[in-house]
Amino acid sequence: MRNGPRLAGNNTDRGRLRTTHQGDIVLSERELAFIALHKDSYPAVFRFVRRRVESPEVAEEIAADVFRVVWQKESDEECPGIAWLLTIARNLIGNAYRSRDRQRALQEKLRATAVLSFGDGSENLAVHDALAGLREKDRDILQLAYWDGLGAAEIAGVLRCSESAAKVRLHRARAAFRKNMPAGAESITQRMGA
Repeated sequence: MRNGPRLAGNNTDRGRLRTTHQGDIVLSERELAFIALHKDSYPAVFRFVRRRVESPEVAEEIAADVFRVVWQKESDEECPGIAWLLTIARNLIGNAYRSRDRQRALQEKLRATAVLSFGDGSENLAVHDALAGLREKDRDILQLAYWDGLGAAEIAGVLRCSESAAKVRLHRARAAFRKNMPAGAESITQRMGA
Protein backbone atom coordinates (compact mmCIF):
# COMPACT_ATOMS: atom_id res chain seq x y z
CA MET A 1 0.00 0.00 0.00
CA ARG A 2 1.42 3.37 -0.98
CA ASN A 3 1.50 6.17 1.54
CA GLY A 4 1.26 9.89 1.08
CA PRO A 5 -0.91 12.46 -0.63
CA ARG A 6 -2.84 11.51 -3.73
CA LEU A 7 -1.61 12.34 -7.21
CA ALA A 8 -5.15 12.45 -8.51
CA GLY A 9 -5.99 15.31 -10.75
CA ASN A 10 -7.08 16.34 -14.16
CA ASN A 11 -4.15 16.06 -16.57
CA THR A 12 -5.83 18.33 -19.10
CA ASP A 13 -4.53 21.32 -17.13
CA ARG A 14 -0.89 20.28 -17.57
CA GLY A 15 1.23 23.01 -19.01
CA ARG A 16 -1.31 25.75 -18.32
CA LEU A 17 -0.66 28.15 -15.48
CA ARG A 18 -3.64 29.15 -13.42
CA THR A 19 -3.49 32.53 -11.72
CA THR A 20 -5.55 34.49 -9.24
CA HIS A 21 -6.78 38.02 -9.83
CA GLN A 22 -3.65 39.21 -8.01
CA GLY A 23 -1.45 37.33 -10.49
CA ASP A 24 -0.38 34.59 -8.05
CA ILE A 25 0.18 31.17 -9.58
CA VAL A 26 -2.21 28.51 -8.30
CA LEU A 27 -1.04 24.92 -8.24
CA SER A 28 -3.40 21.95 -8.34
CA GLU A 29 -3.45 19.30 -5.62
CA ARG A 30 -1.67 16.98 -8.03
CA GLU A 31 1.10 19.49 -8.66
CA LEU A 32 1.54 20.19 -4.95
CA ALA A 33 1.65 16.45 -4.18
CA PHE A 34 4.26 15.95 -6.90
CA ILE A 35 6.42 18.79 -5.58
CA ALA A 36 6.26 17.31 -2.09
CA LEU A 37 7.11 13.85 -3.41
CA HIS A 38 10.09 15.21 -5.34
CA LYS A 39 11.37 17.22 -2.39
CA ASP A 40 11.06 14.27 0.02
CA SER A 41 12.26 11.47 -2.26
CA TYR A 42 14.78 12.91 -4.73
CA PRO A 43 17.83 12.57 -2.42
CA ALA A 44 17.13 8.87 -1.78
CA VAL A 45 16.47 8.18 -5.46
CA PHE A 46 19.65 10.00 -6.48
CA ARG A 47 21.77 8.08 -3.93
CA PHE A 48 20.29 4.78 -5.16
CA VAL A 49 21.08 5.62 -8.78
CA ARG A 50 24.51 7.14 -8.07
CA ARG A 51 25.76 3.92 -6.47
CA ARG A 52 24.91 2.07 -9.68
CA VAL A 53 26.17 4.32 -12.49
CA GLU A 54 29.54 5.69 -13.55
CA SER A 55 29.00 9.42 -13.37
CA PRO A 56 27.07 11.97 -11.33
CA GLU A 57 25.69 13.49 -14.54
CA VAL A 58 24.14 10.18 -15.59
CA ALA A 59 22.80 9.69 -12.06
CA GLU A 60 21.15 13.13 -12.14
CA GLU A 61 19.60 12.40 -15.52
CA ILE A 62 18.20 9.03 -14.44
CA ALA A 63 16.92 10.39 -11.11
CA ALA A 64 15.13 13.18 -12.99
CA ASP A 65 13.66 10.60 -15.38
CA VAL A 66 12.21 8.68 -12.42
CA PHE A 67 10.10 11.72 -11.54
CA ARG A 68 9.24 12.35 -15.20
CA VAL A 69 7.79 8.83 -15.33
CA VAL A 70 5.82 9.44 -12.14
CA TRP A 71 4.48 12.75 -13.48
CA GLN A 72 3.49 11.28 -16.84
CA LYS A 73 1.73 8.31 -15.31
CA GLU A 74 -1.88 9.25 -14.80
CA SER A 75 -3.09 7.78 -11.56
CA ASP A 76 -5.87 8.16 -9.05
CA GLU A 77 -3.75 6.21 -6.61
CA GLU A 78 -1.83 7.73 -3.75
CA CYS A 79 1.68 9.07 -4.34
CA PRO A 80 4.16 6.30 -4.92
CA GLY A 81 6.29 5.11 -2.05
CA ILE A 82 10.06 4.92 -2.14
CA ALA A 83 9.99 1.24 -3.16
CA TRP A 84 8.05 2.08 -6.32
CA LEU A 85 10.37 5.00 -7.12
CA LEU A 86 13.43 2.77 -6.72
CA THR A 87 11.84 0.13 -8.94
CA ILE A 88 11.41 2.75 -11.66
CA ALA A 89 15.02 3.84 -11.08
CA ARG A 90 16.27 0.25 -11.34
CA ASN A 91 14.45 -0.19 -14.66
CA LEU A 92 15.85 3.06 -16.03
CA ILE A 93 19.37 2.07 -14.92
CA GLY A 94 18.95 -1.23 -16.77
CA ASN A 95 17.87 0.66 -19.88
CA ALA A 96 20.92 2.93 -19.58
CA TYR A 97 23.29 -0.04 -19.28
CA ARG A 98 21.72 -1.78 -22.27
CA SER A 99 22.01 1.40 -24.31
CA ARG A 100 25.65 1.84 -23.26
CA ASP A 101 26.42 -1.79 -24.18
CA ARG A 102 24.80 -1.37 -27.62
CA GLN A 103 26.80 1.82 -28.15
CA ARG A 104 30.05 0.09 -27.21
CA ALA A 105 29.29 -2.86 -29.49
CA LEU A 106 28.58 -0.47 -32.35
CA GLN A 107 31.84 1.43 -31.70
CA GLU A 108 33.81 -1.84 -31.72
CA LYS A 109 32.14 -2.92 -34.96
CA LEU A 110 32.88 0.45 -36.59
CA ARG A 111 36.50 0.29 -35.43
CA ALA A 112 36.92 -3.24 -36.82
CA THR A 113 35.44 -2.08 -40.13
CA ALA A 114 37.82 0.91 -40.24
CA VAL A 115 40.81 -1.38 -39.55
CA LEU A 116 39.76 -3.74 -42.35
CA SER A 117 39.09 -0.92 -44.80
CA PHE A 118 41.95 1.47 -44.08
CA GLY A 119 44.58 -0.37 -42.07
CA ASP A 120 45.62 -0.07 -38.46
CA GLY A 121 47.53 3.23 -38.76
CA SER A 122 45.12 5.24 -40.90
CA GLU A 123 43.82 8.73 -40.19
CA ASN A 124 40.28 7.31 -40.27
CA LEU A 125 41.12 4.99 -37.40
CA ALA A 126 42.69 7.84 -35.42
CA VAL A 127 39.52 9.90 -35.88
CA HIS A 128 37.37 6.93 -34.88
CA ASP A 129 39.40 6.30 -31.73
CA ALA A 130 39.37 9.98 -30.79
CA LEU A 131 35.59 10.13 -31.22
CA ALA A 132 35.08 6.92 -29.26
CA GLY A 133 36.93 8.47 -26.32
CA LEU A 134 34.55 11.44 -26.13
CA ARG A 135 31.46 11.84 -24.01
CA GLU A 136 28.35 10.89 -25.96
CA LYS A 137 27.06 14.45 -26.19
CA ASP A 138 30.42 15.71 -27.54
CA ARG A 139 30.51 12.91 -30.10
CA ASP A 140 26.92 13.65 -31.13
CA ILE A 141 27.49 17.36 -31.74
CA LEU A 142 30.64 16.69 -33.78
CA GLN A 143 28.74 14.17 -35.87
CA LEU A 144 25.92 16.67 -36.42
CA ALA A 145 28.47 19.26 -37.58
CA TYR A 146 30.78 17.10 -39.69
CA TRP A 147 28.90 13.98 -40.73
CA ASP A 148 25.47 15.56 -41.14
CA GLY A 149 26.83 18.94 -42.29
CA LEU A 150 24.63 21.05 -40.01
CA GLY A 151 25.38 24.64 -39.11
CA ALA A 152 25.13 26.12 -35.62
CA ALA A 153 21.50 27.20 -36.07
CA GLU A 154 20.47 23.74 -37.28
CA ILE A 155 22.39 22.03 -34.47
CA ALA A 156 20.62 24.32 -32.01
CA GLY A 157 17.30 23.16 -33.45
CA VAL A 158 18.22 19.50 -33.09
CA LEU A 159 19.55 19.94 -29.55
CA ARG A 160 16.74 22.33 -28.57
CA CYS A 161 19.06 25.01 -27.29
CA SER A 162 20.05 28.51 -28.34
CA GLU A 163 22.42 29.01 -31.25
CA SER A 164 25.03 30.51 -28.93
CA ALA A 165 24.78 27.46 -26.63
CA ALA A 166 25.24 25.17 -29.66
CA LYS A 167 28.36 27.13 -30.66
CA VAL A 168 29.80 26.81 -27.15
CA ARG A 169 29.05 23.06 -27.05
CA LEU A 170 30.62 22.58 -30.47
CA HIS A 171 33.71 24.53 -29.39
CA ARG A 172 34.08 22.38 -26.27
CA ALA A 173 33.56 19.17 -28.25
CA ARG A 174 36.25 20.22 -30.73
CA ALA A 175 38.67 20.92 -27.87
CA ALA A 176 37.96 17.51 -26.34
CA PHE A 177 38.44 15.89 -29.77
CA ARG A 178 41.81 17.64 -30.20
CA LYS A 179 42.96 16.29 -26.84
CA ASN A 180 42.01 12.75 -27.86
CA MET A 181 43.87 12.85 -31.18
CA PRO A 182 47.33 11.27 -31.25
CA ALA A 183 50.41 13.45 -31.54
CA GLY A 184 51.18 14.41 -35.13
CA ALA A 185 47.55 14.46 -36.25
CA GLU A 186 47.33 18.24 -36.59
CA SER A 187 46.33 18.01 -40.26
CA ILE A 188 43.16 16.11 -39.36
CA THR A 189 42.13 18.51 -36.64
CA GLN A 190 42.86 21.50 -38.90
CA ARG A 191 40.65 20.05 -41.65
CA MET A 192 37.87 19.61 -39.11
CA GLY A 193 38.35 23.11 -37.75
CA ALA A 194 39.00 21.57 -34.33
